[in-house]
Amino acid sequence: MKISVKVDYACRVMAELARLDGSGELAQIEHLARTEAVPANFLAQILGKLRTHGLIISRRGNLGGYKLSRPPEEISLYDIMVATEGDCLGLSGNFQGQSGRRLKQVWSEVRAALADKVKSYTLDQIAAKNPSEMYYI
Repeated sequence: MKISVKVDYACRVMAELARLDGSGELAQIEHLARTEAVPANFLAQILGKLRTHGLIISRRGNLGGYKLSRPPEEISLYDIMVATEGDCLGLSGNFQGQSGRRLKQVWSEVRAALADKVKSYTLDQIAAKNPSEMYYI
């Protein structure tokens, strides 16, 4: 299993938004792209998905930008992953053959365990506001 570039970028940008949370500032796309080394045109697509899923809010205009829709401790990596790529570890749906049903059960258990683990990490744990503050995941 591989985490997509889109999920990685989304998590990094959300961490930066978490660092800015409470400052009253809105982050502009150029700042987010530069700070987290994400191509701005790709970032626009990612931010659109995050906004559609209610994880961020945006305001247009000269004073516009992006901010989290909820406190960082209420947004998990799972929320970000689902917003950008869909469900964790999507199953193919083809469970035929002698081992198909049992394999489906095993993959479902693995998916549930993975989802639980990813839900346990929130943005406040990832976004150290102080550069010397580190979280080990």
